[in-house]
Amino acid sequence: MFNQSAGRARFRACLVLIGGFLMGGCASAGWKGHQGTPFHDSVYHGGPQKIPGRIQCAYYDLGGEGVAYHDTDAKNNGSGILNPANGTYLNEFRMHEGVDTSYTKFHGQIDNNPFDLVQPPEGQLYVGWTAPGEWFNLTVEVGHAGVYSLDLLYTSNRGGTISLDRNGKPLGPPINIISTRNDHEPIAWRQWHHWNVMTNLTEMKLPKGVSVLTVRILTEGNMNLAYLDFKPKLK
Repeated sequence: MFNQSAGRARFRACLVLIGGFLMGGCASAGWKGHQGTPFHDSVYHGGPQKIPGRIQCAYYDLGGEGVAYHDTDAKNNGSGILNPANGTYLNEFRMHEGVDTSYTKFHGQIDNNPFDLVQPPEGQLYVGWTAPGEWFNLTVEVGHAGVYSLDLLYTSNRGGTISLDRNGKPLGPPINIISTRNDHEPIAWRQWHHWNVMTNLTEMKLPKGVSVLTVRILTEGNMNLAYLDFKPKLK
């Protein structure tokens, strides 16, 4: 994991659409069929995340290492470490799991800084400390079959590439992530906190029903991934 201040986490994520077009999954990394379950806790208990709509990366599936995600080490470098365990929901969010999670902070101009390309919501959870080879699964429910475009709220200190799979087969070529680094930034660690939205990253045909999505980090890492917006493509 790389040094990053107010939030980091590494991952490779996998999109697996069960029983349909986007049936992703990391088959190429030993996918044997998804055995995880949709995320739920005391705050979120809505079942599979809904498409069309906003898919929260930090709501990756339950099931642990090798089932719901793969991370290069077993500790959460955000929750409970960067964000001390103090009894609050955000500081202790999934702190006993391997995926590194944190949330946006507006004190001291951490995530509401003048180098943001867009200002994220305050308290927005995200997956950070990303590194090549990491992944996580997201169970979703598609309301109606169709072609969807994808937007991403993120930061990226170095640029890099991610990919989306369908049942172990790529949905398309690797997706280039634009770096949000700014050489005019006077605070070194804040290079990991320049937020941006990339629109129309890719398009994909999704079937109606429950699916599991897998997102992968391919190169560079050093990204914070907050959410994916799935929008029906306008005809």
